Amino acid sequence: MFDIGDKIVYPMHGAGIIIAIEEKEILGKKRKYYIMKMPMGDMKVMVPIDNIEDIGIREVINHEEIEQVLAVLADDKTKMPQNWNRRYRANMDKIKSGDIYEIAGVVRNLIIRDREKGLSTGERKMLNNAKQMLVSEIVLAKNMEQVEAEDLIENIVK
Repeated sequence: MFDIGDKIVYPMHGAGIIIAIEEKEILGKKRKYYIMKMPMGDMKVMVPIDNIEDIGIREVINHEEIEQVLAVLADDKTKMPQNWNRRYRANMDKIKSGDIYEIAGVVRNLIIRDREKGLSTGERKMLNNAKQMLVSEIVLAKNMEQVEAEDLIENIVK
């Protein structure tokens, strides 16, 4: 269970800070929710408390883990399927996992692919979404601005 002020990650949405815990009635069912403020876009997300394990909610990574994420970004591109459909599905599975290292690998590979060959519209959207998730967590973990985190990612990928 998390508390107000905790920094958490909501897979497929990114990192945020719990600003409240409220009970709401939605579709005739009362449930408790974490009210999570996202650092980018001034968005608030309601996360049902009773199934946070199923959703994959976790704490934001610490300073040591940030260094490992940066190492993943600086590493060489890993082999990806040539077929864009298979590549897209494989990358989507990695993003859905919520694993920050998998997301960092997807971001790295797509940035490198974009520099080498360009990306399809679908893969460009995937890159932007994955990058936003990564940036939101770096912003909270390193206490930096969004632009700084975006620059850090772009500059570290070879």
